[in-house]
Amino acid sequence: MSEIIIMAKPTAAAKTKKAAPEKAATKKPVKKAAKIARPAKEEKTINIKYADKSAGQPELVVIFETIKKMVQPYEKKGAFKLHAGTGGQFNLVSHKSVEIAGRKREELWFVSALVQKGYVGFYFMPIYGNPSMGKLLSPELMKCLKGKACFHIKKNDPTIMKEIEKAIKIGYEAYKKNGWV
Repeated sequence: MSEIIIMAKPTAAAKTKKAAPEKAATKKPVKKAAKIARPAKEEKTINIKYADKSAGQPELVVIFETIKKMVQPYEKKGAFKLHAGTGGQFNLVSHKSVEIAGRKREELWFVSALVQKGYVGFYFMPIYGNPSMGKLLSPELMKCLKGKACFHIKKNDPTIMKEIEKAIKIGYEAYKKNGWV
């Protein structure tokens, strides 16, 4: 049996090009790269996805600033880092590597606040991880709890502000006891 070979017609471009003779591969000497100075250890940042609503909510900015002042002393304790966005938002996050329930975490959120439309969202993560902590908090503050960890603070009530300060202290002690800060 004979084989039939079908060849495609060469294109016009292929007819005009001449085949270049193949060159033998030559090795060029490799130059050693100069040592490049590496930048200092990069600071960890987090993304905040919410828009700043503080401009239209001046009465809520006072509540927000009060909560932020309560949280600032904890930045110097442990591995906490205060991440403040523009205007009405901040997060206090621990960047200490921890293992919780068999999962390794590079960051652990502690407290956040965000000016929303009509209230300041006070996000208290210790109660999220340990719902029984709600028994340690006052009934006045627990009335403001609208989710697992979000408290809606609508008024600059001194009683509520003292309870928030107390809650932050209780939460910090719980994180410290667990070795998370």
